[in-house]
Amino acid sequence: MNRIISTAISIISILSWATAARVSAAPAVEQWKIFELSFRQKAGQHPFDNIDSGCTFINGCDTVKVSAFYDGNDTYKIRFMPHKPGRWTYRTSGNSPKSNLRGSFDCLPASPGNHGPVRVNSLGFAYSDGTAYIPVGTTCYAWTHQPDSLIQLTLETLRNSCFNKIRMCIFPKSYDWNRNEPILYPFEGETGSWDFNRLNPAYFRNIEQCIASLDSLGIEADLIVYHPYDRWGFSKLDRETRDRYMQYVISRFSAFKNVWWSMANEYDFMDAYTEQDWKYHLEFFADNDPYDHLRSIHNGVKLYDHSDPNVTHVSIQAPDTDNAGNLCRTYCKPVIYDECRYEGNIPWVWGTLSGEEMVQKFWSGFLSGGFVGHGEVLLTDSSVAPEKSDEVLWWSKGGTLRGKSHEPIRFLKKILEKSPEGAKPVKGITGWQNYPTLGCDDKWFLVYTGRDIHRQMVLELPDDSDYEISLIDTWNMNVIPVEGRFRGRSIVPIKELPYMAIIITAVTN
Repeated sequence: MNRIISTAISIISILSWATAARVSAAPAVEQWKIFELSFRQKAGQHPFDNIDSGCTFINGCDTVKVSAFYDGNDTYKIRFMPHKPGRWTYRTSGNSPKSNLRGSFDCLPASPGNHGPVRVNSLGFAYSDGTAYIPVGTTCYAWTHQPDSLIQLTLETLRNSCFNKIRMCIFPKSYDWNRNEPILYPFEGETGSWDFNRLNPAYFRNIEQCIASLDSLGIEADLIVYHPYDRWGFSKLDRETRDRYMQYVISRFSAFKNVWWSMANEYDFMDAYTEQDWKYHLEFFADNDPYDHLRSIHNGVKLYDHSDPNVTHVSIQAPDTDNAGNLCRTYCKPVIYDECRYEGNIPWVWGTLSGEEMVQKFWSGFLSGGFVGHGEVLLTDSSVAPEKSDEVLWWSKGGTLRGKSHEPIRFLKKILEKSPEGAKPVKGITGWQNYPTLGCDDKWFLVYTGRDIHRQMVLELPDDSDYEISLIDTWNMNVIPVEGRFRGRSIVPIKELPYMAIIITAVTN
């Protein structure tokens, strides 16, 4: 597959377990990129079981242990993402090789644009180097399971979009507008007779190439570990198979800096697993991921208990994005409405938002202290029943964006990126109406009036400063300055349109 992966993986050397202990020096690797060891050994009957071989990496007081994984064709690999510059030494361990392999490599400082993995920062997010990260995500559940030409088209669309996060399934998905068979399957065998002891390395290699391509575009891969939309038997795995699968996913994917873990899409629709199973899955990733990537779990109807200490941020399906502030206060964690309904025209109500309403949910959610995700299900052919249609919809297979919301979402993202550091939800500026408002130290405010239409607005501004005001037409993406300066209780003329916002800035002498 012709994908952009060279910036993500550095294959350093080919080693053999059978080789006697040696010390090897490897070329340098950039901070937060991938150092990889590859070695050959006769795999035997159960190459995915009991892989207790791994590697310990040491840099000063920092020690990181990673596990090996089987990549097919009698080949095993170890991947490591160095989190700080300097000389790293390593030593393999386990039943094989009988003699340990030792070596070292230099980690160079991150280059411009390489900010490392995303971490939680209070009720928001930041990259590991401290650079602010505002998640503006989209959903393409099954894009990695499509023909290569469609995968390439999806990547090109993402390259030209505003999205910096994408929700995507590890397992294939079976649902309306996605009835085609995937190109590859995660296990050896066929439907009804899968060999759950044998994962298919080629399947996971395809996904990691997509992850690497996303990384080259600056996009986070929010990987959905389980989901209910299945006709192959992958949503009802026993504990032993789940453990094997989860460890393989961690060993293979976790060294990519742009990985997030979502335990499930609509976990409460998966009858085979209990609440205790979901707690176990979250704990498994928390215990075994050496890089502590972000972890979430997404609901259908029943909200998960996000006070679980192994949940790093709240990922939910709900339409009331203006409730983000209440959820932030309840869980003391960042809140992402990864699914708030989709822009679309399909028969099902969750995919019938106009572009304007999709954008409205973004503005309402972001200005209430949360984050919002995009999705699109726009049909061009409405004559074919959903269960028989093979039309390519963005939310499922990717391809191209047909909707109207993504450009106004880009406009919002630019405004948020220019907002002062420390901006947070505030009350009182719009009086009893209490519209969603961000503020920063009485120096800057951003108000969103949503669907309401005003000829005038009464603003309760601080009376010790003068303010300049501009109106923002969020749908048409215009910024209109208002003449004059304002302070205290002020009457401000507003364009008589819905989906308006107001930006208020203190005048500095």
